[in-house]
Amino acid sequence: MNERSYFVYILASRSRNLYTGITNHLERRVYEHKTGRIPGFTTRYRIHRLVYFETFGDVNAAIAREKQVKSWRREKRVALIEKGNPTWHDLAAEWYSPPVKYKPLGQALEEKQIPRFARDDKQKQAR
Repeated sequence: MNERSYFVYILASRSRNLYTGITNHLERRVYEHKTGRIPGFTTRYRIHRLVYFETFGDVNAAIAREKQVKSWRREKRVALIEKGNPTWHDLAAEWYSPPVKYKPLGQALEEKQIPRFARDDKQKQAR
C-alpha cells in the first residue's frame, strides 16, 4: 500500500502574484522556490512565499485539485487563501534553520543555509 503524500500549494510574491503547483515533497519544493533553484515564472517574479497548501494521499486526487484551482479566477484563489491565512503569512517561514533568504538564480547559498535534504540531493548528483 502506498502511503505517500501529495501537496497542492499556492505561492505568492510580495505584490501577490500567485503560482499554484503540486509536489510530493513540500519542504523541498518550497526550498527550491525560495532559493530560485528552478528557472521560470516563480524565479522571474520572486514568487516564493507559501500561503496555502492541501495534503492528499492519492496522486490523482491531487492532480485533479491542482487543475481545479488553476482553472479558477484569481478572486476565488484569493478567497481560498484568505479563508485559512487572512494575513498571507509565509507558512514556511520557520521551516528552515537558519531562515532561507531568497537568492536569485545563479547566486550560491552558504552551506549552513542548505537543509539536509538538499545537501543529500547534491551529494547524490555528484556520484
